[in-house]
Amino acid sequence: MSIHPSAVIAPGALVPESCSVGPFCTIGPEVALGEDCRLISHVVLDGRTRIGARNIFYPFCSVGVAPQDLKYKGEPTETVLGDDNTIRESVTISRGTVGGGGVTRLGSSCLLMTCVHIGHDSQIGSHCILANAATLAGHVTIEDHVTLGAFCPVHQHCTVGAYAFVGGGTIVTQDVLPFSLTSARRENKAFGINKIGLQRRGFSPQRLERLQKAFRLLLAGKMNTTQALEKMRALEGEDVTLLVKFIERSQRGVIR
Repeated sequence: MSIHPSAVIAPGALVPESCSVGPFCTIGPEVALGEDCRLISHVVLDGRTRIGARNIFYPFCSVGVAPQDLKYKGEPTETVLGDDNTIRESVTISRGTVGGGGVTRLGSSCLLMTCVHIGHDSQIGSHCILANAATLAGHVTIEDHVTLGAFCPVHQHCTVGAYAFVGGGTIVTQDVLPFSLTSARRENKAFGINKIGLQRRGFSPQRLERLQKAFRLLLAGKMNTTQALEKMRALEGEDVTLLVKFIERSQRGVIR
């Protein structure tokens, strides 16, 4: 067993010899770790928590901590993790509540990216990816093979069906269909040149005028992007050339 001298492991905790516990980690008295788990540093494992084999915990994650529920009065509820999960920096997983079934559960082979929050009594399947700052309220169900994009909050009691992909920044307030690609509407728009910022960077009135002409062709006309590019190539100036080349090499299309 590799345990850093600064780690604090409470009496009663079960930590197999194959585990590695890094600096400044704390493991509570009711925590049971499986084989070959690795706590890199500053990890908090608390409460009645059962963890499978080969899980990796990155710095400042907290697993099995008390639920963010004012009704919780310290009842002996649980957190259960399967095998082969990767828990990245600053992830929080709250244990269950009596009113919600008493167990927060994460399956196996999941990736929880930075700042993910799994609220009390949530049930997460296996082979799931929760991207940065995806947040689950209490009582959420995530079925197997789900990908939940960055900055996606999921309302309590919602279910995300198996194999669904939820695009980043989508607010989930109803159940998400299995096998679906679900995303919030994306109505981003370019509103012309960043005139004030460019002036502060020393752009002359002539440079600004040429860029404004190019942007009018691209944004204000009724031409498609290919047609606008043909007109823009006839304009003078290195800035316009840079703009044209940027559009030409774009792999995902540009916001206009």
